Formats: sequence, structure tokens, C-alpha cells
Amino acid sequence: MPALLEIDRVSKAFGGVKANVEVSFEVAQGEILGLIGPNGAGKTSLFNAIAGEVTPDTGEIRLDGTRVSGLGPTGCAKRGIARTFQVVRSFDSMTVLENVMVGAFARERRARVAMDEATRVLDFAGLSARIDTQAYLLSPPEKRRLEVARALATRPRLLLLDEMLTGLTPAEAQAGVQFIRDVRAMGVTIIMVEHVMEVLLPLIDRAVVLNLGRVLTHGSPSAVVRDPDVIRAYLGDRYAQA
Repeated sequence: MPALLEIDRVSKAFGGVKANVEVSFEVAQGEILGLIGPNGAGKTSLFNAIAGEVTPDTGEIRLDGTRVSGLGPTGCAKRGIARTFQVVRSFDSMTVLENVMVGAFARERRARVAMDEATRVLDFAGLSARIDTQAYLLSPPEKRRLEVARALATRPRLLLLDEMLTGLTPAEAQAGVQFIRDVRAMGVTIIMVEHVMEVLLPLIDRAVVLNLGRVLTHGSPSAVVRDPDVIRAYLGDRYAQA
């Protein structure tokens, strides 16, 4: 599969802290890639760079061969990059429909068309019954779906999911896994940051492991979880015996 996203020697420091150091990898069109590593590994910083919220100090990020690093969040969204956040950022005083219309307005200025697009996405996300509900009244899994729906309303080619499955019950997490698979079936490429390895590993096609801002290794989920460096840095002894 051709590469949709190219991360090319990306480095970013905040003061004296090196968040990302010479990070390079590619994401194929249609792939679900897991970005894993311990806290402080540089995952969120890299997400912020891909989404345009920060500009790398050095290196490039390219979408379909065109540089997107430095475009800012609006520019990246218009090129087809959308994201969710670890801490859900819904507009609580607005309805579910209005929340998703915010995403639709990234591509469409006409309110009627944005409403139709938001309604379609909410149906896909299983939130049609909550369309007129204020966002603060949603359950935690519903709020996570709402955030994904708002991102999908921007019509992304690449979707960055930041711990979408964290804090859910096993049944809610499995429903979330199926939802992510349905999103991929729409033709959307996905990068996931997730700490629930038991849920993540069967879902992803490939994993990139970050540690101390650098790529520690990458490969298939089965190969990554057996890598001694990954076990030592992140996964722990129970994976060494798996």
C-alpha cells in the first residue's frame, strides 16, 4: 500500500525537554497504526505536530507527498487530518448535532449542508437518538463517540485517536473497537495512541513504539510485543513470558 503519511526525521523540544528526536516512519493508506510507549515517550507531542498544533523544530510531515508541517490546525484539517483528544473536548452547552456541525463547518459554509452532514455522521456513530441532547448529558463512551463524529464531519483522510478506548468497560471497549473498524472501512487511515494493549493489539495492523522521544522499534503487533527492548521499556515481564 502507498504511504499516506510520512514522518521524516521530526524533532521537537520544549525548552530543554526533547519531546521528539529524529522520529521517522510511514503510515500506509487504509492502515490502522498503533503509536505506543510509556508516559513521556513523545506520543502526544507527535500527535500535536501531525495535527498542526505545533511545528517541528526540524524534519517534515507529509500527507500524500505534500508538506503539512507548519500549516497549523486549520490548514491540516483542510488537507484531511483530524484528531480526538485524551481529555474529551465537547462543547457542553451545545447539542450533539451542533457539536458535530462545528466539524462539518471546516469543509462547508452552508448551514443546511453542514446539518445534513452532521446528521449522517451521527447516524454512522450510533448517536442519532441523542441528536438534540446537550453534550454534557452524554455518558463517557457517548462523549468519545461524539468527538470522533465531530472529527469525521471534517471528512478526514487521516484520523488521530488519542486514547479513545481508555476508561471504558470491556463491553464498551469492544463496541469501540468495532466502531474504529467501521471508520477504517469508510476509507479513513487511523493512528491510535492507546494504553490498553489487550484491546489495541488485535485491532492494529502495525505498531510504532516511542521511548524518550525516539522510535524504539516498529513492526507487526506480534513482533513488537516480543521485542526485549519494548518489554523492558514499556510492556513489562508478563509479555516476556507470553
